Amino acid sequence: MFTNLKGRDFIDTAEWTREELDAVLELAKDLKRKFAVGEPHKILADKTLFMLFYNPSLRTRNSFEAGMTQLGGHAHYLQPETVYSPTIKVGDVGETKVAAETKERVSDTARVLERYGHGIAIRIFGKQTDWIYGRGNQIVRDFAKWSKIPIINMEDDMFHPCQAMADILTIKEKIPNPQGKKLVMSWAYAPSPWKPLSVPHSVVLIGATYGMNVVLAHPKGFELDPKVIENAERLADENGGSFEISHDMKEAFRGADVVYPKSWTSNQYLPPKATTPDLDSVRKLIDANKSWICNQNMIDLCKKQALYMHCLPADRGFEVTDEVMDGPNSVIFDEAENRLHAQKAVMALTMS
Repeated sequence: MFTNLKGRDFIDTAEWTREELDAVLELAKDLKRKFAVGEPHKILADKTLFMLFYNPSLRTRNSFEAGMTQLGGHAHYLQPETVYSPTIKVGDVGETKVAAETKERVSDTARVLERYGHGIAIRIFGKQTDWIYGRGNQIVRDFAKWSKIPIINMEDDMFHPCQAMADILTIKEKIPNPQGKKLVMSWAYAPSPWKPLSVPHSVVLIGATYGMNVVLAHPKGFELDPKVIENAERLADENGGSFEISHDMKEAFRGADVVYPKSWTSNQYLPPKATTPDLDSVRKLIDANKSWICNQNMIDLCKKQALYMHCLPADRGFEVTDEVMDGPNSVIFDEAENRLHAQKAVMALTMS
């Protein structure tokens, strides 16, 4: 069935239907084949993607730039300080304390770039948003409000939809029918206090969308956004899967088909829940859970052919041991490769 996605924003996979996401995956598979055999696929010939990077990235920048080149177009790498102030102050989510100045900048930038090109991609979270949870996502949505060309979320503080599409593409390559398979999205220890919730949010949502039995595992204090949990439960119910939360990493890993151990921060110590960012308290909570590491003993609790996944960069020796990362269960570089193909599909369908 034909699915018209031209002009659509891609901010959160839960805002697209299963049919629409399937269209992305089907095209991604075809583009991956064409890339492998050297078959040209200039779907976006002479088209331009503007990429606003508030936060750096190895995989995101290079996969988007390479992808646009392979599609026949061009990607502009824009650092916010070359466009306007790198830290956009929008106030608390839902309350724009300095909205007049900031929203004018966003609206002006969006409406200028839409006259020059065919898509705008944005990556923003953490320090660049004063650690205020939801601010990065609001910035992305402000661009979407003012832009007539599609907005692609390259990761904000709430969602990482491009990573999620690469993840489910990888899972379906290894497990053609993931329906009913056990996917464990687990917190894992890493010293850094700032890692956003975007990846765990998007992983549980995409797993639920594809009918997997999703288990979210984390120590107390690392809860995800209640609205995301509610959405994951709804999607699991609609698609024949399940969703549950565990505070026991070992128990969660038992019998798993896919495990995705990754660190994320504790929102209880960040605005708007806290008055100011309390990263010292986040560090103390992190240090109290150093046993949450993915080693071979943890992998042995899973099914024999279980997949070990990570969005990268992984904190070797903290989140995961080298034995697991470089072992036979690891598909991390397949995931990284599939960022290219999934994003090319998203761009081709929304920007053509």
